[in-house]
Amino acid sequence: MGAIENTEEKNVTGEKGAAERIDERQVLKAVDHTLLAQTATWEEIKTICDDAMECQTASVCIPPSFVSRVKAYVGGRIPVCTVIGFPNGYQTTAVKLFETKDAIENGADEIDMVIDIGAVKEGHFDQVEEEIRRLKEACGEKILKVIVETCLLTEEEKIRMCQIVTQAGADFIKTSTGFSKAGATFEDVALFAAHVGPGVRIKAAGGISSFADGQHFLDLGASRLGTSRLVKLYKQAAT
Repeated sequence: MGAIENTEEKNVTGEKGAAERIDERQVLKAVDHTLLAQTATWEEIKTICDDAMECQTASVCIPPSFVSRVKAYVGGRIPVCTVIGFPNGYQTTAVKLFETKDAIENGADEIDMVIDIGAVKEGHFDQVEEEIRRLKEACGEKILKVIVETCLLTEEEKIRMCQIVTQAGADFIKTSTGFSKAGATFEDVALFAAHVGPGVRIKAAGGISSFADGQHFLDLGASRLGTSRLVKLYKQAAT
């Protein structure tokens, strides 16, 4: 997905016996199969779409510039997810709203937005909540996931973001872009599970490199996994 997926995986996987009992097909059903690299080409995007449809993942997550072509290519066989304010989140709300509306008009079924992290650091929580609320209004019945970039937040800020995402009416809180200094951790997903309100789901993303880790994130309370590696692992094992 991004630079973070090239780093060494630091999450601790389960013992071999536990890993062997994992239902990989069930884990794949929670995966947003992702390609967000700056160098992504249409041929590469088509490949991940084919793989996602073959493996029956939750969605395919691709750059906004490919949304209309992907929507036509998959023909309704899999939800299309894209990113807004990516990866830094410091665009104005007006820009993020335009991006969101444009993506939906082009056929996006799910929107993963990045918060204004600087606003969180300055304590402008009302501003952050209002932005999420406005993007959710623009999404309507489409799914909105809120990327909070956990590696840049304190524990107190993470808890506050759980509250804000809940109050703003978003569908998911998401750990990471995969483009910052670290990705999802077990501790952060457990923290989210303890503090999000009813109806808010959790997406772990960034650095998920094994089915054991993917299953553990799900066991901790995540219901989506943002990764490209698990589909690749599954296909490699099948050959």
